[in-house]
This record gives sequence, C-alpha cells and structure tokens, in this order.
Amino acid sequence: MIWIIGIGGSLGAAARFIAGNFISKRTQKAFPFPIGTWVINITGSFLLGLFTQFYISNDIGEWLLLFGGAGFCGGFTTFSTFGYETITLIQSNKIKLAIIYVLSSIIVGFISAMIGFYI
Repeated sequence: MIWIIGIGGSLGAAARFIAGNFISKRTQKAFPFPIGTWVINITGSFLLGLFTQFYISNDIGEWLLLFGGAGFCGGFTTFSTFGYETITLIQSNKIKLAIIYVLSSIIVGFISAMIGFYI
C-alpha cells in the first residue's frame, strides 16, 4: 500500500508545482496574498472531503482512498508553503493581510472539505 500512496503523492506534488506556477503567473498583480497556494489548498481540501465520502459510502476501495486522499491530496496541498508565505507577509509588515490569508485558508478550506464530503 505504501507504493500507492507514494505514486499518488508524486502526482500530487507535480500537479501542485504546475498549478501553482500557472495560477501565480496569471494572478500575481491581482491578489495581494499568495493565491496559488490558497487555491491549491482549498481544492485539495475539497478533493479530500470527496475521497473520504466516496470511501465511507463504499463507492471506492481503500487503495483509491490511499492513492487519492493520503497520496495525491497529501502531495498536492502544502502546509509548509502556507506557513512560509504567512511568515513572509508578516515580515513584510502586512499583518492584516497575513491574518486574512490564514483565516480564509482555514475557514474556506474547512467549508470546501465539507462540500466535498456532502456532495
């Protein structure tokens, strides 16, 4: 099973890199905080909620939960980059923006996971 998680994680990390670059290049001037990481983490939360519900409902097997949930979503989302970007905002004296970034990430991430779970 560890190989299933590893393959999913590799694909998730590659998808994060591609998506992050794509989003950042197109939105750098439009958003004052790191929207790429934000969108990726929100999307990953939604997907993990979806995978979890499919597993609980017996619509997918354990291997797909491990591949998609622990692997892909684990590799796709990034808490370390989120933390780094928050610290960078604080060091740039953008305290209010850092608070908005953190709170919106947590609240919208939770809501996205719930939506994925209840679809």
